[in-house]
Amino acid sequence: MGAAGERSAGVAFPGDPAYEAAVAVFNLSARPRPAAAVTATTVEQVRAAVRYAAEKGIPVRVQTTGHASAAVSPMDGALLVRTRLSGGVEVDAGRRVARVPAGTTWGAVVGAAARHGLAVAHGSSPLVGAVGYLLGGGASFYGRRAGLAVNSVRAVELVTADGEPCRADPASDPGLFWAIRGGGGGFGIVTAVEVALFPAAEVVTGAAFWPAAHAGRLLAAWRRWCADAPEEATTSLRIVALPPDSALPAPLRSGPLVSVDGAFLAPTPNDAAAARRQAEELLGPLRAIARPVMDTWRPTPPAAVLRAHLDAPEPIPFIGDHFLLDALDEDAAHAFLRVNGAGGGSPLVLAGFRHLGGAFGRPDPAGGALTRARGAFAYLGSGAPIGGVDAGALREHCSKVRAALAPWDTGWTVPSLVEDADRPQRHLTADEIRAVDRVRARVDPAALFQGDVAPNATAVVRNPR
Repeated sequence: MGAAGERSAGVAFPGDPAYEAAVAVFNLSARPRPAAAVTATTVEQVRAAVRYAAEKGIPVRVQTTGHASAAVSPMDGALLVRTRLSGGVEVDAGRRVARVPAGTTWGAVVGAAARHGLAVAHGSSPLVGAVGYLLGGGASFYGRRAGLAVNSVRAVELVTADGEPCRADPASDPGLFWAIRGGGGGFGIVTAVEVALFPAAEVVTGAAFWPAAHAGRLLAAWRRWCADAPEEATTSLRIVALPPDSALPAPLRSGPLVSVDGAFLAPTPNDAAAARRQAEELLGPLRAIARPVMDTWRPTPPAAVLRAHLDAPEPIPFIGDHFLLDALDEDAAHAFLRVNGAGGGSPLVLAGFRHLGGAFGRPDPAGGALTRARGAFAYLGSGAPIGGVDAGALREHCSKVRAALAPWDTGWTVPSLVEDADRPQRHLTADEIRAVDRVRARVDPAALFQGDVAPNATAVVRNPR
């Protein structure tokens, strides 16, 4: 395929504005520099890109928003396909299913579902791509009731290595449908997914912030509450140290803080009083410890959950770590505070835990390769190498936290939470990896998409073309 073929496939090269647009990522600390790139807005453009790569003998990589750009292997020598498929979100309210084109962000999906009184197991940011989040697990603020978000996927549309579109669902290619749900990628280029929705009449959501001096008592109270928390509630506790020149409200720039955020789901209007009562059972004792410097918790329509976590509103560089803990007992809490509390010297902007358990930990009999999170809590920490903060110092502190919490580290991770490809990670058993590899070998015998496989998600190393 010559220059005409490159033009028909929309392929761009370094120095071309179309190339720079295609390789743009949200995590500015991990900018990819593939050999060529294309932004695909139609299935035909995806097919043309795959055919071009196959004829040139170069591997194919895929991204949407680039939030996870640091969690993937380098793209040197590859063709990057940025998926921004047109068409918009289509909601079938009767079936409680939404069809989501690849490249669609959670803000669009949540808004479309909310118009029908429905919600979806979405990420914490409206800017994150829905498809990658879903197929990588997805630990949403509805997860203790709904499970990992990947379990809500009902069908996947993709273009495989032969350049042909196909559909994977329980009736058409159940083997591929099983593997692609959490199997770690490398099956082709996903162009759309169908995802299940659920009723949501009201959600009690928000975030409260306290001075970090109260971290010990707040963490202890939150841990006690988590022991018997209702499955309608998914919450997190974090130590937050935002830069003083942040555009966020002034109370959040007053120094290190402790934040508790999350969501309590009321599926029907009759459940609203219970959700409000459950939220008060958590927040009342925390507010009694100290008055929050800022408190946004309130009953609200479901779309507000996207604003509760205060994720960055624009691209930034960040470096972080993630792993699952089997418990968060008093000793684990003390170990965490020694390295991230007062006097710990932490350069991290965010460090803390998301409560799992409930449906997060229950395998889905109809699920795919990844159906549950193997841990009671997820640790997440990240910092920004800006304003005099050194990237090496951030990585060193991530290692320090990992060492401090090693006695409680399960060795498992959730792919959609991973922020660094070089950190230990595991989400499939050896038998599951071998089963997924067999599906990859069937749909991509020449290993065109081999480089797109998540680290530690393959047992077989095949030479790309």
